[in-house]
Order: sequence, then structure tokens, then C-alpha cells
Amino acid sequence: MDIIYIRDLKIDTVIGVFDWERNITQTISFDIDMATDIRKAAASDDLADTLDYKAVSKRLIDFVSGSEFQLVEALAERICEIIITEFNVPWVRLRLNKQGALRGADGVGVLIERGNKSG
Repeated sequence: MDIIYIRDLKIDTVIGVFDWERNITQTISFDIDMATDIRKAAASDDLADTLDYKAVSKRLIDFVSGSEFQLVEALAERICEIIITEFNVPWVRLRLNKQGALRGADGVGVLIERGNKSG
């Protein structure tokens, strides 16, 4: 299986459990690896034959920017569900970085994998 990836996709959203977090937006950064088979697209040179990372990115921006999760775990799980079900991706690895959430650290977050990498 091949991998199509998106790196450092930044999306502003309301996220957090503290009262002050519920009244602001915070920037979340995403690294996404998506399993796919690129051979058909490589042979045809046609966007219709591949996983359209622009469409994935747009869908995630629309979803995340309109969401108001408390936990990064819940947000990460839902993003993986969207990628797998809406884009027919058999396996996804998602790193979610809540930048600035912990003093002294560049960020904190979760790294999850869902699905079957072998397709």
C-alpha cells in the first residue's frame, strides 16, 4: 500500500475543557498519512484515479473549524472516521498537535492509527 500524506495542516477551532478555552479558538496542527494504491493514477495521470488530498483537506477544515470538542482524543477519532468512510481510505495515521497547550512544550496531542494498512 502506498501513502498519500498531508503535513502540518493548521485549523483554528474551539477545543478544550476549561471555561477560557470554550470562549476562544486555538490552532490545531495535523499530520495525516493515508493508505492508498497510486498505481492507477500513476498510469492515467488523472486526478479522478487517486485520493484527492485537496478534497480531504477541505473536508477536514470545514469539519474541524465548525466543531467544539472538549478532548483532542474525540476530535482525532472523528477525523479518522471521516477519512476512512468518506474517502474510502483503508488505513489512516493521524497526529494531532494542540500547540501551546502546555507551557514549555511546542505542543501536546495524540497519534492514532485506524483501519487496515494492507487494504
